Amino acid sequence: MNIQTRPDALTAQDEYRTRVPGKETLVPRKDPVLWSEWTEDAPIAKDEAGHYAENGFLIRRDMFDEDELKMLTDTADELRNGGAGIPDDDLIREPDSDAVRTVFRLDRHSKAFRRLACDTRLAGVAEFLLGDRVYLHQSRLNYKPGFAGKEFYWHSDFETWHAEDGMPRMRAVSASVLLTPNGPHNGPLLLVPGSQGVFISCAGETPEDNHETSLKEQKVGVPQPTTIERLARQAGGITSAEGATGTVIFFECNTLHGSNGNITPDPRANAFFVYNAMSNALKEPYAAGNARPDFLANREVPEAISPVQGRLDG
Repeated sequence: MNIQTRPDALTAQDEYRTRVPGKETLVPRKDPVLWSEWTEDAPIAKDEAGHYAENGFLIRRDMFDEDELKMLTDTADELRNGGAGIPDDDLIREPDSDAVRTVFRLDRHSKAFRRLACDTRLAGVAEFLLGDRVYLHQSRLNYKPGFAGKEFYWHSDFETWHAEDGMPRMRAVSASVLLTPNGPHNGPLLLVPGSQGVFISCAGETPEDNHETSLKEQKVGVPQPTTIERLARQAGGITSAEGATGTVIFFECNTLHGSNGNITPDPRANAFFVYNAMSNALKEPYAAGNARPDFLANREVPEAISPVQGRLDG
């Protein structure tokens, strides 16, 4: 694996200023998208690596067998229903109901999901994409209940992680494991191909304790509709990341994404693992008075994952 490092001169300054007075601006990306050079021993095919570099995401299918998927979906149901005694701090509910929207620190509440987070099919791919050993910045179960699941508005994860968590560079990737079928009708992940190549510097300031409202409805650090339209038209459209249970979607931290609400009877559940490069550990927030809580951003001394091969078990 060819590990690329950023110039030391860049570490002393903020190359991705955001939440600033004035107008929203678009800044060219200053980091690689794919941090490794592809070789025959890479964990993904050459065309997959090229697709990720060009579009900012990669969809991989049929990565788990039926027994593995049953274990994961059964465990997800238990967690969502409070079977693990999850503290309120790690639960986010829908704005207009008590329905669970997100379970945070998924890897800490479940041995099965911790094992999944360390699996080479996820962590091994993340190491390749980021050209470094990785650790978990955040893990969560996103659940969009039938009839009640609200939309997630368009945003770049990196904008928030940089502004409010202190993530220095674009050297992180999310892996979304579909735990239910994600079809065109029940609010699948929507992505703007190529949007990872530009940083959207948002106007405004970060309110105190912004996370308390942004987790239910994000209003700060989101692009203007004209910017979303411009990037989507440049991309030739929006990609709907649909798939059967067990599909894994890797998407780069700066890729613009969102999802529609779910007004169907069919729930949508996905497990998210955010992998950050060990060389990209968090600093002080770049555009917020205080760092977000630990359940949103792992501020402990990073512990590198040792990817594990083999079938998942309970």
